[in-house]
Amino acid sequence: MSAELKRQYKRPFKAIHPLRFTRGAAFILLLALCFGMAKAETPPYTITADFPGANIHVEAISEDVVRLAPDLRDTEGWWFYWSFKMSGVPAGHTLRFDFGERNPIGVLGPAVSTDDGASWAWLGKEVISGAAFTYTFTDAPSTWFSYTIPYVEKDLRAFLDKHDFSPPLIEEELCLSKKGRSVEALRIPCNHDAPRCRVLFTVRHHACETMASFVLEGILESLLSDNPCGAWFRHNVEVLAIPFMDKDGVEAGDQGKNRIPYDHNRDYDAESIYPETAALKTRVEAWSEGLLRVAMDLHCPYIRGYRNEELYIVGSEDAAKWEAEQHLGRILEEINDSPLPYSAANNIPFGVDWNKPGSYSKGLSFSRWVKSLPGVSIGAAMEIPYAYVEGATMTEERARSFGTVILRALRRYLIETESLPE
Repeated sequence: MSAELKRQYKRPFKAIHPLRFTRGAAFILLLALCFGMAKAETPPYTITADFPGANIHVEAISEDVVRLAPDLRDTEGWWFYWSFKMSGVPAGHTLRFDFGERNPIGVLGPAVSTDDGASWAWLGKEVISGAAFTYTFTDAPSTWFSYTIPYVEKDLRAFLDKHDFSPPLIEEELCLSKKGRSVEALRIPCNHDAPRCRVLFTVRHHACETMASFVLEGILESLLSDNPCGAWFRHNVEVLAIPFMDKDGVEAGDQGKNRIPYDHNRDYDAESIYPETAALKTRVEAWSEGLLRVAMDLHCPYIRGYRNEELYIVGSEDAAKWEAEQHLGRILEEINDSPLPYSAANNIPFGVDWNKPGSYSKGLSFSRWVKSLPGVSIGAAMEIPYAYVEGATMTEERARSFGTVILRALRRYLIETESLPE
């Protein structure tokens, strides 16, 4: 990282007492910048966290520096998700956003939107200095900043409405969340008399892991298209996808990871405490009928560095299942024509790095639970980096592109292992 940015503050900025935002309210911080104008002539400058997926803790404001941090409500320890919007800053004015001692800024800086979240771009590593970034405002009415490119229910609705997938996609309700939200279950039935096998996708066991949702979009797009892969799946396989395993956390802007007392991905023991996991267990145990072969749980890794900038499958402790995961990985590597590099050598065997028994001590994970069901050959998590994949910039479209590759790899895997027709 470069040395800390040093700026000349030309106009006074009235300090405001530290403020912690809490969920469920409209959070507006009036910054009341004067910039030499009469107070009555100055519009309010606001930091807002009153929208789905928002998360921020504003600690202090002085001069042109906003000191802030991720809101760690319901989280054990530290995590790095944050998202807020700011309005009323004059075009051409630069502010510095300083996160203090812990750095929750990704490899390519924050994701920024100037059209109310309709499109996003990485601000770039050039604006980062330690745990701070700077931004020079445009004439947009509001500017949205986020650790990652957000994805909440309205984004899923926009995706489904854009493509008008029904039929063959059937939208069902898995359950109601603790706060009464509908938890979507997307089912693509086999158009044959009966499916030869079944496949399950789950996403957002950890609420903040947004890039995995764009991969699921790519999977669904391909699955429901007229291309040979989609047609083959609809003729041979029934697919179930759960877009938001932590629906309340996604909408509230929670970290989700390391939730107290434990998060959704450690809730697969006999007595589940979250409605989504309890309902999924009941649904899948009845639905699978011994035909479930592959269950993929899409995640995003840690903030940056080492394996966190690689696509990889988290390996099983069972030798036969690990070989099946490597089989899929080799196919995926061979056919990958997306802009995102993938190597099966990056997959993490059980017992290596963080993939050790201690990581699962708080409870049974989805992948460990689903692998116990009859007929399942692959029940695995796959990690999708937030911003950077071995030198390639992550975007929504690139994530979707990799989703289509996953589906093509699964087709070949099922043909090779289940003796299904090509």
